[in-house]
Amino acid sequence: MVSMPDEVGEFAALLRTLKDRTDRSYGSLARRVGMNTSTLHRHCTGEAVPRDFAPVERLAVFCAATPQERLRLHRLWLSALAARQGPDPDAPTEPEPPSPAEEAEPTPAAHAEVADADASPAPERHSVGTSEVAPAPAEPVSSPAARRRYRRRAVLGSAAVACALLATVLGTFDLSGDHHPEVGAPRSPAPRSPAARTTATPGAPHASATPSPEHAAPSATPTVTRGGPTTAARPATVPPLTWTTDSLVWDKGCDHDYVIDKPPSDVPPPPVEQDAGLWAATQQAVHGRHTLVRITVQGRSATAVVLEALHVRVAGRDAPAAGNAYAMGQGCGGDLAPRRFAVDLDVDRPVARPQDGSDVGRRLPAVRFPYRVSAADPEVLLVDATAQAHDTRWYLELDWSCQGRTGTVRIDDHGRPFRTTGITGLPHYWYGTNDAGERAWVPDHPQP
Repeated sequence: MVSMPDEVGEFAALLRTLKDRTDRSYGSLARRVGMNTSTLHRHCTGEAVPRDFAPVERLAVFCAATPQERLRLHRLWLSALAARQGPDPDAPTEPEPPSPAEEAEPTPAAHAEVADADASPAPERHSVGTSEVAPAPAEPVSSPAARRRYRRRAVLGSAAVACALLATVLGTFDLSGDHHPEVGAPRSPAPRSPAARTTATPGAPHASATPSPEHAAPSATPTVTRGGPTTAARPATVPPLTWTTDSLVWDKGCDHDYVIDKPPSDVPPPPVEQDAGLWAATQQAVHGRHTLVRITVQGRSATAVVLEALHVRVAGRDAPAAGNAYAMGQGCGGDLAPRRFAVDLDVDRPVARPQDGSDVGRRLPAVRFPYRVSAADPEVLLVDATAQAHDTRWYLELDWSCQGRTGTVRIDDHGRPFRTTGITGLPHYWYGTNDAGERAWVPDHPQP
């Protein structure tokens, strides 16, 4: 058995790390990124190295790889590809003097030699050399000038491909961060945190909503223009729906807890719900016990889009965050829960379960998937995620179908997972009147 080059092994190991992060089988992951199951398995085991970086990039985006991981993945791919190619068997050991024949056009025999080399049956090898042929004056195909000319063109072609792929990857890194504006996306009011509300639009899908092959590559911003390689790597189709996400929703408009690692004297008074984004960002607050995420989904045309299912994915768990729990309100409004889903983030495999709602004391039975949306008929989903024993980072995946097409969109906090931490045992405060008659944070009973 031929041993695996170190470069190929490192590349395959990083692919396996990204794959294991999704908790998906090879078949499920391959369908999500538009690959064949056996091909994905061979890449992850080092049996083969892909010639094109585009499927590897789609895999990295779907697995939520960081920009640093994606840059390292591209470097390892280039090294692995070079290792699988091996040295050029026809490379001269000494420099050869220039010959006027090098400026001549290739003969038909030389064309045939190039065509034979391109028709090599090994799909994972990208050889640029030609087979050794004994030199003979009567055979132009074996002349050193023809071989040098072919090698020069092949090497220049490989270099051009590598530069184009590098431009594609670097362009993706420039566009996939949280700092870029979204083209055509409606802006939230100024007090809202930019990371709290996300909007997916036809022309500007971002990293937080791009796990499916149709929606895998971010679009260009007004300040960045990319050339052919980036355009070629971007899929031609986009999902037939748009969505907005708001993770700064309080229960019934007032009830919410934040965990802040500061004493009460250093925490300003609670904001109103509309100003929660800026307040939470300045205090480095984390959602305590509950996170309510409101998702508004709408079709792009009059054609109905079927929402098939909503999945919960856990990106990581830690011990509950340290600090104090601060309650945001006293007294709440009525209970109205359209399309509400409860999620227990403490279980191994959280599931979004439909919940009954109420309107003016009247029970509203839970409505289960599938739903239908169009441009004139949007749908609002409210996800209530609860964590008691962990500090959990999580996101959602929404499956859709429309006119024979299917896909999945990722829903998260502007490119980052949502975060919810338990508050059991933490000191709990609410904003009221202290013993001196002043408005301040006062202790409440500890959370059970």
